Amino acid sequence: MAEDRYNLKNPAVKRILQEVKEMQSNPSDDFMSLPLEENIFECQFAIRGPRDSEFEGGIYHGRIQLPAEYPFKPPSFMLLTPNGRFETQTKICLSISNHHPEHWQPSWSVRTALVALIAFMPSSPNGALGSLDYKKEERHALAIKSREAPPKFGTPERQKLIDEIHEYMWSKAPPVPQLSPSQASKEHPTNSDGGPQANQQDSVNMVAENRPLNQQDSVEEEPLAPANANPGNAEMRMRAAVSEIPAREPSHQQLRRPPEMRVQRSADDRLFTWAAVGLTIAILVLLFKKFTKSSGPGAVFMGGS
Repeated sequence: MAEDRYNLKNPAVKRILQEVKEMQSNPSDDFMSLPLEENIFECQFAIRGPRDSEFEGGIYHGRIQLPAEYPFKPPSFMLLTPNGRFETQTKICLSISNHHPEHWQPSWSVRTALVALIAFMPSSPNGALGSLDYKKEERHALAIKSREAPPKFGTPERQKLIDEIHEYMWSKAPPVPQLSPSQASKEHPTNSDGGPQANQQDSVNMVAENRPLNQQDSVEEEPLAPANANPGNAEMRMRAAVSEIPAREPSHQQLRRPPEMRVQRSADDRLFTWAAVGLTIAILVLLFKKFTKSSGPGAVFMGGS
């Protein structure tokens, strides 16, 4: 690549060239990505189908378009090889793509996006944009077909890059295993939130192995939820956590304490009542004595004459 064609002081150019060098110095058997020489903001890539799935052994090509503001804005990427999970030549809607720039982190990279894409292939589509839900037998057949030849796309320069990537991936990809009847009839595993159970955890593990993310970062596929959809995953997880808290059985002392407190409080109330009555009687007696003393013995009869 002729680096003198680009302004190396540009943050996007500098970051892209840095990622290209990192990809070449630390290659992976699971994916490969190379930019066009005439436009480094466009990359051709290929990923290998995830192991222990109907995609295993398949080679899936795609295209990544990096924005001029990269890495501060997310890329868009699409698949070119028929696979039965994502539509071809259609931008994929994930939280790591340009469909949801609010989720993008500048620390993420092309490597991060490819690792996440591999992890999401065997997951449930959940109605996301650009997703497909083929049967496992059909996906397995497409995995076998994907090894035969790379897809045809774009200019001769693009096609040359696609062929080069395909040859590299074909040399690294294992043969496509036979799909057992149990695997063919098994549905996509889902958790209580309606999403993939094991595959989302795989995506976190695979991303962590290649480029660590912040603890608050997450890579998720964005479903098209209806207006009356169930509560969000966070709320449902909170309810599940609350329901799992074991109920504490009250001890005998705790059961006996409330009656004792009520008996003691009732005795205190009666004592206070009698004290108030006694005090009232004493005041009345004192007032009566004072009145009689000031009036004298014959005041009553004098007042009546």
